[in-house]
Amino acid sequence: MASESSGDRLLAALALFTVERPQWTVEAAAAALGVSAPTAYRYFKRLTGAGLITPISGASYTLGPAIIQMDRQIQISDPMLRAARGVMHKLIQRAPDGSALLLCRLFHDRVMCVHQVFGRGPQEPVSYERGRLMPLFRGATSKIILAHLPARTVKSLFEQNTAEIAQSGFGQSLEDFRASLAAIRRTGLAVSHGEIDPGRIGVGAPLFDRDRTVLGSLSFALSAGRAGEALIGRLAPLLTAGARKIERLMNDEPASQVSPARLRVAR
Repeated sequence: MASESSGDRLLAALALFTVERPQWTVEAAAAALGVSAPTAYRYFKRLTGAGLITPISGASYTLGPAIIQMDRQIQISDPMLRAARGVMHKLIQRAPDGSALLLCRLFHDRVMCVHQVFGRGPQEPVSYERGRLMPLFRGATSKIILAHLPARTVKSLFEQNTAEIAQSGFGQSLEDFRASLAAIRRTGLAVSHGEIDPGRIGVGAPLFDRDRTVLGSLSFALSAGRAGEALIGRLAPLLTAGARKIERLMNDEPASQVSPARLRVAR
């Protein structure tokens, strides 16, 4: 138990480093974690040794080079990302100017973009940036994932986020929430208008693993000035077909070592 507690504290120390607060001193970390300064120093020493954090000027620390190394490994070896790149490159060419295509995955109770491809022409802002955590209850990219979560997870999410769920238009009760999600599942796609970024229409399709557990989504972020119902109707089957192809490539690919050719492409 003591070892588990120590490991949890070490992870908690690493989790202190956020976009909002990227630098920490040992003393500030000790106060935030509720431990002594010597204990916080031991955590920082272990994290520094692993390259997960690194000292900078002013007795502060920030995230270290091991994080960059891990990100490169993800870029090269992540099965979903490897399967999606080629599909996304072809799919974005079928969309009008100003379109973006997003690959996102579920991360705890949030959604994280892991890859994005932009089409031709000027672009409206897209808040789904690689590595940025986004809300689960707004936007087609997230809603299509939410709609396919297990019933027990949906119940837990409702109990913990009742007000936010109601504000997002899913209803006041668990029954309303479940009915809204069932409607999205029946459609097979989620469509949203300006819920995340004004001037953008989102169209999202789910991505599943072999066991039909939802992993994430593939979604268009279209320019609202160019996207009418006819365009959405034309892109919807293409998006669904793209998602299914990513699943086939991802789930059929053996978890073997990456070939040198793939390494060259990834670089």
